[in-house]
Amino acid sequence: MSLFRHAEDRLPTSLIAAVFAADLAVFGLSTAWWPPVLWFAVMTIPKGWVSSWNHHHQHVPTFRKPWANRLLELVYGFQTGVTSHTWFLHHVVGHHINYLDQSKDESRWQRADGSTMGEHEYSVITMLTAYPRAWAVGRKYPKARRIMGRMLALQLLLLAGLVAVNPYNALWVFALPMATSLYLTAWATYFHHADLPTDDHNLACFNILHPAYNRMTGNLGYHTAHHRQHGLHWSKLPALHAELARDIPATNYRLPGIPFVWLGTEEKVELTPEEIEALAERAA
Repeated sequence: MSLFRHAEDRLPTSLIAAVFAADLAVFGLSTAWWPPVLWFAVMTIPKGWVSSWNHHHQHVPTFRKPWANRLLELVYGFQTGVTSHTWFLHHVVGHHINYLDQSKDESRWQRADGSTMGEHEYSVITMLTAYPRAWAVGRKYPKARRIMGRMLALQLLLLAGLVAVNPYNALWVFALPMATSLYLTAWATYFHHADLPTDDHNLACFNILHPAYNRMTGNLGYHTAHHRQHGLHWSKLPALHAELARDIPATNYRLPGIPFVWLGTEEKVELTPEEIEALAERAA
C-alpha cells in the first residue's frame, strides 16, 4: 500500500521536498551575503504557491501515516510560516464554517462597521492574528490544538537552532520567507472572498480558471467548489466545479494575479452561457 493517500500528490510533494533541500543547501553553503538574498527574492512567489499545497494538506492529509504528515508539516512550516494544524484550526474548522458570517469568520475581510478592509490592511491583520485565532478555535478541538502546540514548539526550536548556526542565512532563507508566505496566504484569501457579502455559497467566492494558476496552486481557483466540499481532494475540484457552473454567476470569475497576469491569458473573467452549458454537459 502506498504511503500517499492520493497518487496525484506524489509529484507536488516531491517538488516541495526538492525546494526544501535547496533551502538547506543555500543555508549551509552560502558564505557571501548575496546568495541568501537572491534566493529569497527568486523564491518568494513559488513559496506562495507552496502555501496552496500546505492548505490542501490541511484539508486532506497527504500521507496515510501521522509521522509522515508531521514531517511534511515541518517542511511546510519553514516554507510557508504556517505550522502543523494551525491552518486546520484557523481555516478548515474556522474560516470554512464561518466565512458567510463576517462577524465570526477567522479570515474576515469586513471591519466592525461593515466596510471592506483594504487588501494590505486585511493581509497584515490576518497574518498577525492567524495563530491567536487558530488557538482560540482549538478550544473546541483540544486534540488538534495539542498537536498544534507541540509542533509549533518543535518548529520554533528548529528555527532557533538554525539561527544559532548562522543568523544571517537563517533570516533570509527561513525566517523572512516564513513571514512573507504567511502574508501572501492571507492576501490570496482576500483575493478569493473580499467584497462578496452573501449567504449563498455560489456567490461567496471568486473563481479563477487560468490553467497555469491552477496547476501551480492545485486547482485553488475552483474556489466555490472547494467551499462546497472542503474535504474533497484538490484533483477532483474541476469536476465538481463543472457540476456547479450553472449556479455560479459570470461576475464570480476573475483573472489571476502576479505572475500569471504578466504572462497574458485567453481565459475570460466571465463565462458565456454557452461555456457554462458546456461545463455542465461535461460533468453530466
